[in-house]
Amino acid sequence: MFNIDRHILTIEGVSAVELANVYGTPLYVYSESKILEQLDVIRKSFLEKYDNTHAAFACKAFCTKYMCRLLENEGFWLDVVSGGELYTALEAGFPAERIEFNGNNKSDEELIMALRAGIGRIVVDNTDELYHLEKLCEIERCVVKILFRVTPEVSAKTHDYISTGKKDSKFGIPLDEAIIFPAIEYAIQSKVYDFLGFHFHVGSQLMEAETHISALDVVLKLILETKKRFDFSVKDFNLGGGFGIKYTADDTPLKISDFIDPLMERLESFCATHGLVRPHVSMEPGRYIVGEAGIQLYQVGNIKDIPGVKCYVSVDGGMTDNMRPGLYGAKYEAIIANKADLPKTAVVDISGKCCESTDILIKDLRLTKPERGDLLAVFSTGAYGYTMSNNYNKLTIPAVVVVKDSNHRLIVRRQSYAEMVEREI
Repeated sequence: MFNIDRHILTIEGVSAVELANVYGTPLYVYSESKILEQLDVIRKSFLEKYDNTHAAFACKAFCTKYMCRLLENEGFWLDVVSGGELYTALEAGFPAERIEFNGNNKSDEELIMALRAGIGRIVVDNTDELYHLEKLCEIERCVVKILFRVTPEVSAKTHDYISTGKKDSKFGIPLDEAIIFPAIEYAIQSKVYDFLGFHFHVGSQLMEAETHISALDVVLKLILETKKRFDFSVKDFNLGGGFGIKYTADDTPLKISDFIDPLMERLESFCATHGLVRPHVSMEPGRYIVGEAGIQLYQVGNIKDIPGVKCYVSVDGGMTDNMRPGLYGAKYEAIIANKADLPKTAVVDISGKCCESTDILIKDLRLTKPERGDLLAVFSTGAYGYTMSNNYNKLTIPAVVVVKDSNHRLIVRRQSYAEMVEREI
């Protein structure tokens, strides 16, 4: 999908320079073929290999109407975590019955929107939500499928900001005896709940399967205990997402099957041993599907060389269109797109234009000697770039373009100054 032709980076046969000239910079660019390739890997490694399964795309990674429509066509589900993501999906015509709603503090407005749309399932994040949602269901006179997000009390090998399975987490119902089992009994007996089972998410950008396996062992015990105490067979189990991708040469992500196969084998073996019916299994990858499919293009501006210290290469974007480096030290690789295969003789820091010292996109990057007007391409920015974009310093949100088979099209237009302030009174 990404190649070099006469020194210029190309995306599915389209010159990065052409894209920058047509749409401007900063610019988010996606390879649709790469997205489809990742979906096909999930299809073959999970959906077709194991029956009674589904995969829901974690919308927080890249939520646009284009993405929702693509996923609908490919037969996937959606995992949303806000009213805005749910609204986007519904506006795109995505079937509500294939949407699941996650999140630790869903508002009444969001929950009522979900109930009225006939959403596929709601992942209940805490006991307070369990009791409150029941009242909303009674008012709306509806029955809703629910899962419990539980905290399996495992720590993932990732940045602390994206580790979510620890006991001390804002996400999930603790597995304390006095909390989890009364909640399960309540959900089973409720007239407005169709209680399906359990959900966990242990973290993001994971490069090993051990954390998922440890969390699964915890949930398997919970499934068995639920059967023993309440004579209730869990119908559904969601193993979350968090599968890592390649950002830099130092990253060695697992194949999706390296995560899935050990989990499924363990689950099926446990169920067979204890005489349980293997529940429906779902997962919710996000970054894995879109991360490596996206790049960002920037134009090089001022270059500040401090002899014997450092060279800062400034670009026309920064933490407003990619806040991950400033938020938790995320690392990327990049090249000069108009000099893509020329020798890399410089070591620089790529600086954003925000008025913050933390606005450094890449540190100590080996690069072809940069010049004002060059085009910088940053790889593996397809996840959490556009969805985390913001207007700090009154910078506008970049456009988003999709490329496939040498054709390119705009899917999100660049925000104008007028659009940025139109809600201000």
